[in-house]
Amino acid sequence: MFGNWDIKKYTKLETPYSGLRPLKKNSERKYLSCSLRLSNNSITDLSDLHQTVSHFLAEPSHLAWLDLSFNKLSHIEQVLCELPGLRVLYLHGNNIHTLSEVDRLAALPHLHSVTLHGNPIETNKTYRNRVISALPRLKTVDFSAVTQQERVLARLWHQSNTRCRNTRKSLG
Repeated sequence: MFGNWDIKKYTKLETPYSGLRPLKKNSERKYLSCSLRLSNNSITDLSDLHQTVSHFLAEPSHLAWLDLSFNKLSHIEQVLCELPGLRVLYLHGNNIHTLSEVDRLAALPHLHSVTLHGNPIETNKTYRNRVISALPRLKTVDFSAVTQQERVLARLWHQSNTRCRNTRKSLG
């Protein structure tokens, strides 16, 4: 559980990928990076996400790449929407059941890549249309490029569902 998370206990936390250049740290020994990998840690909630990001990164507000894959998250929490610079978000291999929770991510203006496969929501037949409809700026979903045809189909799917919902409300 992230809420009672002791950072020092976790051995699976990985430092930002440095590629060919050595990782740089500031005087407080925090990474000068815009990415953080928190995958495979059995995290169940994100209540202490800001504290954790601040613990590792010199400039937490510049976080652009966050890997929360293969944890035990069952919801897309509002705290993720408080990361305005987020461009890439990995949530695959969690326990997210409600497809409408993806709508929350629309608050992230720069999000262009998201992974959600391996969650129960993936079994919904409208899964990919729904994600693309909710997040029209995405370039990739589940490591697969979003095509122009998918954008058109998602838009049509959204319009059709909106009309159906409005019709049901007026009849009900």
